[in-house]
Amino acid sequence: MDIGNIKQIEQATQFGLKDIRKIGIVLIFMFIASLIAVIFSNTTNHILLIFSVVVGMYMAMNIGANDVANNVGPAVGSNTMSMLMAIIIAVIFEAGGAIIAGGDVVDTIRSGIVSQDSFSDINIFIAVMLSALISGALWLNLATLVGAPVSTTHSIVGGLIGASIAAGGFGVVNWKVMLGIASSWVISPVVGGVIAALFLMIIKQTITYQQDKTIAAKKVVPILIFIMSWSFILYLFQKGLSKVVSLNLATQIIISFIISLIVFVASKPLIGKKADSLKNTKDAIGDLFTFPLIFAAALLSFAHGANDVANAIGPLAAINQALSGVMQAKSSVPIWIMVLGGLGISIGLALYGPKLIKTVGSEITELDKIRAFCIALSASITVIIASALGLPVSSTHIAIGAIFGIGFLREYLKSNYKKMEQEIIQAHKGKDAIIVEKFLNNFQKASIKKKQIILKELKNNKEFANKINKKDKKALKRNVKEELVKRSAIVKIIMAWIVTVPISALVSAVAFFIIVQFADSF
Repeated sequence: MDIGNIKQIEQATQFGLKDIRKIGIVLIFMFIASLIAVIFSNTTNHILLIFSVVVGMYMAMNIGANDVANNVGPAVGSNTMSMLMAIIIAVIFEAGGAIIAGGDVVDTIRSGIVSQDSFSDINIFIAVMLSALISGALWLNLATLVGAPVSTTHSIVGGLIGASIAAGGFGVVNWKVMLGIASSWVISPVVGGVIAALFLMIIKQTITYQQDKTIAAKKVVPILIFIMSWSFILYLFQKGLSKVVSLNLATQIIISFIISLIVFVASKPLIGKKADSLKNTKDAIGDLFTFPLIFAAALLSFAHGANDVANAIGPLAAINQALSGVMQAKSSVPIWIMVLGGLGISIGLALYGPKLIKTVGSEITELDKIRAFCIALSASITVIIASALGLPVSSTHIAIGAIFGIGFLREYLKSNYKKMEQEIIQAHKGKDAIIVEKFLNNFQKASIKKKQIILKELKNNKEFANKINKKDKKALKRNVKEELVKRSAIVKIIMAWIVTVPISALVSAVAFFIIVQFADSF
């Protein structure tokens, strides 16, 4: 046996041992969670309670493995922070959000999607909740394995719909509400993409296209930090602290503005001092966005933990109440369930999150700190807009839509620049190569408006007759697009989004029929 084969065997063995260690950690956590449930729950049906807790924690870990990547992926992909640092920050703030602001009440009927009258029987109610958890968790697990970031909310909603239809037929589903939710699947990524691209274009125009980038950055970056602070604090009020601090919208806006103004005043001299030490390059200016990105990753994780933990602990809390002889559309969540939900998300993220973090951060399009900043800012602003309009949106769809928006804007600008360069070369064909090279160097340094003026002047040039043919132009654009946004990633993610609700519903319906076979043991 040669050395190469020995190394392959060693690598395969290490991979297997690594997986075994992960499974061991999961089993220990499941055992501890079950023990805590038995100690703190009022129910005497411990077998069903333990099974429900295991399923709920399985869902929580899958949320951590799949959904949290949207909060820290761009920061990792832009090399703002290491994978380890991202996981530590996300674990702390996800768990903190779930435990501190996870909410006193979770709507187990999911905003009126299904009729509450369908759950008059406690056994049926428990079977529906369990089926929704099982199907949602299984789909999230599969999506994580194939590297597709999907919405955990849509997964649990699909599971609830499938089990409810199995329990009471198609009439139990409020299809008008469902249509509104479905519309958000299109609206949220588009809005997220547009806002992210808009901010990237603003930064390009006001900073990176300027001759003296450091002076421009001193003026613009504090304003961007003010906007980010305002949007994130307001986002946190609405999505992270709404169950801890009850304030009306006007008060939230005023408090957010005052805090953001303080941040602006404090950050302006720091930004100026840092900018003075940087080179006059785009990459160097990107360092000014390092701390805002870390700040964004932390707050996004906190808000995500406060909200999406409900997808795991909401049904679990409902089952816990039902086993105690109470059945309500809205279930109060005991603190021990919120703690377990936060720990479950954190463990899932730490053990299985890196795969999706890499996908979001680097496998869709190349990100730097400026682009990652625009994505984070887009996420908070889009959620605020959606909340004001009463639209249910997915944080996953917003984040991925923002990444697509950044990539497509880069494609547009890059393809235009390539075309401009080719036109310039053709316009100067036959002239001294040194003149052409000098011309191109000046063109690269010019602003967008200046480039447009140069091109207009070129088109009036009689020598501009020998243009590149259409076939070559199409090939050039196609190659640039493949380089900037991976088409395979787009297809995979969109397909996963499309099938999330149908697959979750189908699996949930099957799970429901299996569970009701054991209804007598409930």
